[in-house]
Amino acid sequence: MIAPKLSKIASAAQALRGSVLQTPVLPLSASRWDTVLPNCASAHVKLELFQQAGSFKARGALLGIQRLSDDERMAGVVAASGGNHALAISWAAKEAGVSALIMMPRSTDPVRIKGCEALGARVDLHDDMAAAFAAMNVASEQGRQLMHPFEAEHMVLGSATCGQEYLAQVPEADIFVVPIGGGGLISGMAVSIKQIKPSAVVIGVEPVGADSMSRSFQANAPIELDKVETIADSLGSPLAMPYTFGLARTYVDRIVQITDHQMLEAMDIYQNNLRITAEPACAASLAAILGPLRDDLAGRHVAIIACGSNISLSRYQALMTQL
Repeated sequence: MIAPKLSKIASAAQALRGSVLQTPVLPLSASRWDTVLPNCASAHVKLELFQQAGSFKARGALLGIQRLSDDERMAGVVAASGGNHALAISWAAKEAGVSALIMMPRSTDPVRIKGCEALGARVDLHDDMAAAFAAMNVASEQGRQLMHPFEAEHMVLGSATCGQEYLAQVPEADIFVVPIGGGGLISGMAVSIKQIKPSAVVIGVEPVGADSMSRSFQANAPIELDKVETIADSLGSPLAMPYTFGLARTYVDRIVQITDHQMLEAMDIYQNNLRITAEPACAASLAAILGPLRDDLAGRHVAIIACGSNISLSRYQALMTQL
């Protein structure tokens, strides 16, 4: 496991310049937040949901497609995803003039399917995610370049540019709270943050029903879950994998877990305070600082991330009936 150095992260940021956005950071210091936030010195949220294709994944997806050889570009790319990775690959492929084939479960939120198609990708629907991944592997064997959602250096580098950018925007930040799905976001952000500011603390957040990284930390090796049970489909990876696990184990200080109900409460707060319609994963960092981390943040400069949000109004409303 070799972590990318700051020089490589800077090169990745340069390669993305002009294509991805420097997403805004918002201080959560207005009076309307006073009764909500823990007793921290300051709190900021990076609004990566305003990124291209609606999530942080656009950064790594574009880096991956930029690295394709001429022959690989001609053959096109394939990905399996029911969420933000699908949209990111569709967007990045369109930017580069590359054909994209996206395998998705039939249960995928229709707004995501339509979003991929609007970006020019071909979408094939399958009975479930396992079938979608199997179809992806077949397409890869037939010549398309497989674009993994997290276990790839370009995905880690993309997330590392996000961490570097965030610390430049809020240099006083000393605790970063980052959601974990497969581990691509937190491993990349932690690699850059810890190299720039070794004293900073990086804390991961997982749903209790999708805790593959927490269990992997306990086992000191990547593990696979028997089942995933969470409303946060963007955080529902059933397994950790060697590269991103190794980086996270080295650079992440600890992991906390949150319930689906805590994510719903944070989604409601985002809607009421910022008029942001957040998907569950987008609200995970906020849920963590309002829940399991609340008593640990006194006097600290806290940085959370709204990592992405691609959710239909009907899906959002259905989830909020559970609150």
